[in-house]
Amino acid sequence: MSQPAASRILAELEKTLETPLFLRTPKGMEPTAAGELVARHAARLSHDLYLLSSEFEALRGGQAGAVRVGAVTGPALGQLVPAIQRIKEETPNIDISVEVAPSVILSRRLEAGDLDFALCRLPATVDSRDYIVEPARDEIVRLLVRTGHPMLSKDPMPISALHHLPWVLQERGAPIRSAIETAFADESLSTPDDVITTSSLLLIIALLSRSDAIAPISQEVVNLLLDAPVSASFGMLRLNRPITVEPYMIVRNRDRRITQAAERLLEAVRQNIRQLGPHAF
Repeated sequence: MSQPAASRILAELEKTLETPLFLRTPKGMEPTAAGELVARHAARLSHDLYLLSSEFEALRGGQAGAVRVGAVTGPALGQLVPAIQRIKEETPNIDISVEVAPSVILSRRLEAGDLDFALCRLPATVDSRDYIVEPARDEIVRLLVRTGHPMLSKDPMPISALHHLPWVLQERGAPIRSAIETAFADESLSTPDDVITTSSLLLIIALLSRSDAIAPISQEVVNLLLDAPVSASFGMLRLNRPITVEPYMIVRNRDRRITQAAERLLEAVRQNIRQLGPHAF
């Protein structure tokens, strides 16, 4: 800024405030008490405007902001965790919150606008036209048991060989439980009589560690428990046929526009799914 322009702006400011801000002395310009007050606050305003500009550009470019995402357990571990880690390494200022819940609850949260997107299945009771749906991938179900379980060392077996044992299953209607019930029905068997119903992973682990119970769990959860660094004392029974769950999807509310930060996380999830392929086998 040229000196005449600065002098003109200063004169206009002093006229507006009706008080001198600087004293003209032979040694130069010296601020008055009012001038020191204005200068101090002006520095703060200048700094705040700089922060506003920087944060706004970061928000517009997806470098900051908040993301709210939901997922059922398997995709949360298999898809969201690596995508979130990648995004946070690149842009640690993004605030990401994750809700892990059954698809019925997640679809309600999407409908209410509480989630940017979710990895779940749409219940039959909702109108799919209200959502943007992208196919993701299917899930494979594994049978988790404690180390030392009497069936752990057996050759691949039909699921009918396990009908007499205790089971820990999710609530009726849950996709993994439905897949197990279908597998038994294919062998002309009903659901086992000895069943404890829970969706709590911690409770499932506690029950398995103290009994010969069997728990059907998604492959992603089994990988987390059995692989390093967790390396829990559990094993996986071998069946003579795979048990799969209907594919989950990437679901968004059609009427809700998501932020650039959410778009970045969504694209990271898409890339992860493309790399893994549509099938979990």
